[in-house]
Amino acid sequence: MTVMDLDKMEVWVRAKDFAIAIYKEAVPHLPASEKYNLADQLKRSASSIPANIAEGHGRYYYQDNVRFCYIARGSLTETYSHITLACELGYVPVEKHKEITKLVEELLRIVNGYIAYLKRSKIGADEPGANQFVREESSSYSIGYSDDTEPSENQ
Repeated sequence: MTVMDLDKMEVWVRAKDFAIAIYKEAVPHLPASEKYNLADQLKRSASSIPANIAEGHGRYYYQDNVRFCYIARGSLTETYSHITLACELGYVPVEKHKEITKLVEELLRIVNGYIAYLKRSKIGADEPGANQFVREESSSYSIGYSDDTEPSENQ
């Protein structure tokens, strides 16, 4: 498995293409006043989708890969939320919103399928250290007062 394998992964290619579509087809509709607000959030969430898929792919262990796919799926939903807001504010045309919604639904299906594949195949489950974990003993949490700082009934 190499970095170049990303180009062969449908989920990553489709996520990258989706991000490009957001940059080229949605962001230009936003007014200049939203350049550092909604436009920036939209670009960050869209570019986070393929980035997290790539990061998970580079981890070589299915549980890490699945975790990053969950993050990518969350970023996809976040992008949809931003696009919906932009549409309801009148920045993005309704037809463009419908097109992007179809892309979101299609990419969501692909990401969910990839997650299911990773869980079934458990690629990397036998990697060194894959079955090791760190567990910390939990301790109780309490607030203690010294005699002179204890709150009185009048406070």
